[in-house]
Amino acid sequence: MNAGAYGAEIKDILIETKYLDENGEIKIISNKEHEFEYRNSIFSHKNWIILESSFKIEYGNKEELINILKGNMEKRASSQPLDKPNAGSTFKRGDGFITAKLIDEAGLKGYKIGGAQISEKHAGFVINSDDAKAEDVIKLIEYTKEKVKEKFNVEIETEMIVIGE
Repeated sequence: MNAGAYGAEIKDILIETKYLDENGEIKIISNKEHEFEYRNSIFSHKNWIILESSFKIEYGNKEELINILKGNMEKRASSQPLDKPNAGSTFKRGDGFITAKLIDEAGLKGYKIGGAQISEKHAGFVINSDDAKAEDVIKLIEYTKEKVKEKFNVEIETEMIVIGE
């Protein structure tokens, strides 16, 4: 799905991917053939199974790389609910708006359904605050989408992919 953070995405370092297509054939595609977009690739629209991918690694100054890594980890820890179980960023960045800001302005920070809760630290995350079930998370996501649509007339999208609803 072209995950990314802090200005980098999978598309920046992926060389090729070996996959199993819907006919059971093993194939290989190049970076370009992935048709990468924001949080999207050809694999988002096909019933293919990724078997392996090759990535390019850029070598650099070890101390500089460690400092960049530490800085990114500190940013993440200060802005995301890493102390609570979650599936990562729940909602995609909007086109021309910050989704988490709209969720916050809709008064949903801290809102709960069952054990699932909109994080009070970052409204773009759904956390497991108290033995949440998948159904709780899905209901909270749908409720959040509805409330943001009502208040701002904006459709927000999930970043995570729900399988087996």
